[in-house]
Parts: sequence; structure tokens; C-alpha cells
Amino acid sequence: MSPERDATMVDVGGRTLTVTRLDKVLFPDDGFTKGQMIDYYVRVADAMLPHLEGRPLTMKRYPDGVSGQFFFEKHLPSGAPRWVKTITVPTSDGKGSVTHPVIADLATLVWAANLGAIEMHVPLWSAGRRRKLPAPPDQFVVDLDPGPGTSIVECCAVAGFAREVLERLGLSPVAKTSGSKGLQLYAPLAGTVGWDRSRTMARDLARELEQNHPDLVVSNMRKELRKGRVLVDWSQNHPMKTTVAAYSLRARDRPTASTPVSWDEVEACADSGDPADLAFAAPEVLDRLAERGDLFDA
Repeated sequence: MSPERDATMVDVGGRTLTVTRLDKVLFPDDGFTKGQMIDYYVRVADAMLPHLEGRPLTMKRYPDGVSGQFFFEKHLPSGAPRWVKTITVPTSDGKGSVTHPVIADLATLVWAANLGAIEMHVPLWSAGRRRKLPAPPDQFVVDLDPGPGTSIVECCAVAGFAREVLERLGLSPVAKTSGSKGLQLYAPLAGTVGWDRSRTMARDLARELEQNHPDLVVSNMRKELRKGRVLVDWSQNHPMKTTVAAYSLRARDRPTASTPVSWDEVEACADSGDPADLAFAAPEVLDRLAERGDLFDA
């Protein structure tokens, strides 16, 4: 079928969009289509949009589904509608800049999904009204990545230890699955902590956990050290790095999503030893939102 015949005009929040190839299967093992993905993002938008607002977007695009080739896209794609908001961020070497799209409304979220952006990643800062970018961090993240022989179960155990340290520092962490294999803890920052301080805090936390739980935790990214341990990736606390957004789908065999979870659920998974306890596909995420609302208030 030609692209012209496989296109549908839709009105989204007063914006006219052309969506294409809605029957395209993006997750072959699950039969989950592009149309279903767009529908998921429409239905999750009220909860997801606040976690994207003001943050430069990096899209991980899979035009032919998760079994095909993919690419990361930071720059605003050519042909983007004029109403898509943007943020221009200097490159790390200071010699250039990147103009990112910003998902500020439902129409932009649908536009990104129609591009095959299965995954949506954002930094730990929001532009707001600031002229100088990147802005200081407004979030602190503890990224728990299971090494070979471990799973999200061990991440949950480490998360409990990390929570104790963070609360001792006066922070109030919340948890979400990565939607892949790991777990991430976020804590809001009051705006008085700069990048050097947040990075130092993260490194010190990782080293403290490693010292107290050497058989379970590693703070060094070297692959040979990670077998049977959980990496506390403190390096994510950097202005140029991104993490997967809350409620973003992931390019796995099933359309799992990065899902906010309660501390009771984290503890229960650590106790049960079953990684499936914290694996949520798109329909389950929508059910959770209907029943429990947004658990991710970071």
C-alpha cells in the first residue's frame, strides 16, 4: 500500500496530524501495532506529559519495529510541524548546539509516536524560563542496572538500601521500572544543588552501597566486575545524559513501559524473587493508572 493510501488525517487537540501505517506491527512477538502504540500514548498522556514538559527530547526511533534498525534522534526532524516547541542546547564542547523537540502537548506526543519513536528519553533538567542551558538539575537519579546473573529482583533489594541513604540526606525518592531490566529511583531537588554536587552525591552513594554490600553492588562500569551484582550507575547525573521517561514504552519483545511503582511493590518483588512482579506491558500500565493514578511524583 502506498504511503498516501495508508495515511489518516486526525485532529488532536485542535492540531491536524497525518498518521501513517497504523497496521504496521512494531512488536512481532506480541502483535502490537503502531496504531496501538499511538493509542497507548494518547491514553497515558495526562500522566506522562508533566514528566516531559520543558525537557529536550531524544527519540529512539524504530521505523520498522523492534526487530528492525533503530536510531537516536536529538535534532528536530525536518518536516516537523511549526507548532512543535523546541529547546536549543549547546553541545558539551561548546562549539555548537542541538535544537531538540519538546513534547509540550498531546499533539506533539502523537506526532513523535507516529515517527516510530517507541522510546522517549529526557534529561534531569527542565528549561523553564532559563536563558542559559543546560539548566541545573531538578531531579536526582539512582540508576540500578542488573549485571549477568541478576535481575530487577536484586535491583529492588539495592533500592531499599539506597532509599535509606537518600532519606538520610533529606531526599524523598520514588521508584519506576526502566521498562527493560532495571529499576530507577528519582528524587526531586530543590533547585539549590548544581551538577557537580549532584554527581558527587551519586558517586558517594554508589560507593557507600558498594562498601556496605560488596557481594551485591558495584559502582564501576567495567563488565568483568558486574557479574552477579547490580551496577549503581551514578554517571547518569550529568546535564548531557538522558534517562527513559516515565511511561515511555521500551523496545523489548513485549511493549513494556517504564512504570512508576510503589515502595511496597519494590519490597514485595525483592521478597518474592520473581522479576515478573515488576514487568508491565502497555495495557497493564493503563489499568494501573486508572486504578492508582500517577505514582511518579518526582
